[in-house]
Amino acid sequence: MSRALEPDPRRDLVLTATTLKALTHPLRPRILSALRLHGPATASRLAEHLGVNTGATSYHVRQLAEAGFVVEATEMGNARDRWWRAAHARTYFDTHDADTETSAAYLSAVAAGYADSAQRAIAEIATLPPEWEDAGTFSNFTLRLTPDEAARLITELTSLIRGYRPHQGTTDAPDDARPVSVNLEVFLSPGMPTE
Repeated sequence: MSRALEPDPRRDLVLTATTLKALTHPLRPRILSALRLHGPATASRLAEHLGVNTGATSYHVRQLAEAGFVVEATEMGNARDRWWRAAHARTYFDTHDADTETSAAYLSAVAAGYADSAQRAIAEIATLPPEWEDAGTFSNFTLRLTPDEAARLITELTSLIRGYRPHQGTTDAPDDARPVSVNLEVFLSPGMPTE
């Protein structure tokens, strides 16, 4: 985890080697993201939104609850329907805190979620209202940096992003504000020598 990504203990969860294992299944980060973005939901509603089997969703929601990632939204449920909400606004991960295999499984699940979200956004481009047509980008920049410069880049970009209003806990958003996904990925280009 970059030092620029200092978590807020009131809103954020820092993954440990133990809690990380609960997120290595590809569906679980997607469920958690859906609850964070759309708010409380039942397993059936999550299954419909994610396009997966209700039984599988129900199982994975319970696993997330057992690990402390989601909690029951008791104010919304009844005897028949169990509603769930995310227990934290954000999750932070330090690759130094877990074994390589678990880290790779978690990061692969996260990347799959990013790819799914991007594909769905691309599919909706044609239906966007005019004011949103130019308000997004799918850009890739390859830079030639030292490790220190890459760390500084993360710090600067994170600082810039944090200067904008967050999706959750916001009461001052204009009526036309909508959730906007910003994925920050900084990594050594695959297959390049490190020396």
